[in-house]
Amino acid sequence: MSQLESLQSLTDQARALAQGPAGLSMGPAETEVARIMQICNACRYCEGFCAVFPAMTRRLEFTAADTHYLANLCHNCGACLHACQYAPPNPFGVNVPQSLAQVRLTTYQQFAWPRSLGTLYQRNGLTLALALSLSLALFLVVTMLVQGTAWQRIEGGNFYAIFPHGLLVWMFGPVFAWSVFALGLGVRDFWRAVLPMDGRDPAPIHGAASAETAHDALRLKYLGGGHGLGCNETDDRSTLWRRRFHHATFYGFMLCFAATGVATLYHYVWGWVAPYALTSLPVVLGTVGGVGLLIGPSGLLWLNLHRHPEHGDAAQKPMDRAFIALLFLCGASGLALLALRDTAALPLSLAIHLGAVMAFFLTMPYSKFAHGIYRVAAMLKFSIEKRLPNRLRLGSE
Repeated sequence: MSQLESLQSLTDQARALAQGPAGLSMGPAETEVARIMQICNACRYCEGFCAVFPAMTRRLEFTAADTHYLANLCHNCGACLHACQYAPPNPFGVNVPQSLAQVRLTTYQQFAWPRSLGTLYQRNGLTLALALSLSLALFLVVTMLVQGTAWQRIEGGNFYAIFPHGLLVWMFGPVFAWSVFALGLGVRDFWRAVLPMDGRDPAPIHGAASAETAHDALRLKYLGGGHGLGCNETDDRSTLWRRRFHHATFYGFMLCFAATGVATLYHYVWGWVAPYALTSLPVVLGTVGGVGLLIGPSGLLWLNLHRHPEHGDAAQKPMDRAFIALLFLCGASGLALLALRDTAALPLSLAIHLGAVMAFFLTMPYSKFAHGIYRVAAMLKFSIEKRLPNRLRLGSE
């Protein structure tokens, strides 16, 4: 082989090393994370703070896939920034939370399907989410005006008299299927990109790693901060409120989802048709879940507005706030629908609630909901990886 061919071969290998699995490229955000991680690898003061730093210590150099993996392991608690002796204004300028947040934005852009919709949502998230919700609600209101049911008092709060059950299934079935399909493609591609470990075939997913991942995710373990006292706020104070509001949001959403699932069983298995009594399981689950979706998103929005500017990525605030606003609107409109179901305001409140829910599911693959799935996937990789022999590696070798 000639010297020129040898040089070309080395160049190709270096390019492959920089890209890592799935052809991810080292953009400015990934390059900055790689620089910072090499500094952190030499210091290791924060090694016990969260999963990011033990995962970091298994590497000597960092591919683009490595940076996406570490970025989605990060819960942005801010503890490492406030503990770091090399943080700004130090010339090294080490800001782990902010640099990883910027790579997470690249993750959303890289793995969204189709990518163009993900980019649109990330740039104009709040405007797009509210406009979509309002447009869908107006469409439903116009439909009711044509039918003459817009201001009709419905006996017993039977909203199927406004929109038949079959019509609601026809409207929401394709929307839900689309969101699951698009989100599934994104998560599949993300998993394929970050999964290879130590240059070997991926390790199998076994029960112990899966159980640990579920346990840590459901407890939001890493929102406890590096010292277990919670996330650092603007004044360097530690608080567990961010973790609590996340819990209220997550479990509120899951209870609302459970209410829909139970109501589906009632309808199709036992033939019990809505509306259900206030003491019935679907209504109780939905009410408690709706309250959670009032408390959680309200608190998260307040924290988002007051967060330390160096903790996150300002470019993601429209996307963050759009997700929070839609969750709040789903919870508030659902509770309003329950409260007004025996009044003449039922049709209007139903239109607002259906518009908010449909907008939420349409934007779900491109919102912060997707990050929750990517984060669990990264945590599962960490649980698998830490059970392997700790062979420090250079890049992807």
